[in-house]
Amino acid sequence: MAEFQGKTAVISGGAEGIGFSIARAMGAQGMNIVLGDIDPVQLEKAVATLTAQDVPVLGVVMDVTQPAQWQALARQASERFGNIHMLVNNAGVGGGTGTVEQISERDWRWVLDVNLMGVIYGTQTVVPLIKQHGEGGWLINVASMAGMVGVPYAGAYTATKVAVVGMSESWFAELQPHHIKVSVLCPAFVQTRINLSERNRQAGYQHAEDATEQDAAIAARMQAIIDNGLAVDVVGERVVEAVRQGELYIFTHPNYRKVVQQRYQAIDDAFARAADSPLLASVLDEDIVGFT
Repeated sequence: MAEFQGKTAVISGGAEGIGFSIARAMGAQGMNIVLGDIDPVQLEKAVATLTAQDVPVLGVVMDVTQPAQWQALARQASERFGNIHMLVNNAGVGGGTGTVEQISERDWRWVLDVNLMGVIYGTQTVVPLIKQHGEGGWLINVASMAGMVGVPYAGAYTATKVAVVGMSESWFAELQPHHIKVSVLCPAFVQTRINLSERNRQAGYQHAEDATEQDAAIAARMQAIIDNGLAVDVVGERVVEAVRQGELYIFTHPNYRKVVQQRYQAIDDAFARAADSPLLASVLDEDIVGFT
């Protein structure tokens, strides 16, 4: 608890779900909590809950796709609590599901801007503030098992989560000299409302397409899967446990290990085939550049 006591965490999408679970868990460790969220009603409830638990908390209504709103959140957090030590890039949307042809450009833009650009804007805004005070800290990015294994009919969501995993791996090495520990959380199904992301779709990404019977069937199936998912409070506790241990990859569903192993076995097999190709014999003994 001592390593977190009195330090400040900024959590996007922190008013409910995984973000709020992490907020509660970190608050119980003695951290000051700054919640950024697009939903003012849910945010007010979250702030009230943490306040009742004697957690120092600040709630800021904000849209992660807007860099200026990130700047405003960081300014308010600094004014209230001083130095910032932890950033949790949690805000995300499920986005549209469907075939390659069915997911519209507007859906792609929405998912990319929230799930990918929101992480980039948050990191570019807050990490320099963590560097400034020189005490080190933590960057936690929320991805998904979809960042490890592609999910059919969820191309936009998968693309963003693969990107978040890759950026986290890159930043893990980059931020080590600054004593900023990077982790990427990759949960499978958790009892949240991410399948109801449409409730918070910003005006600029709206479309007038009517829901089909197929859409309704997919939604009902997804709801059943999520209802049987991991209890969300477990996720926050798992994050605390893994961050303490300095883990880069934080997994919440060890039963998915075999799925990821199958993927990496397929990759390793592909490397073996490349090594056997006479076309590539000249590169077998070359030094590996840029991946140390």
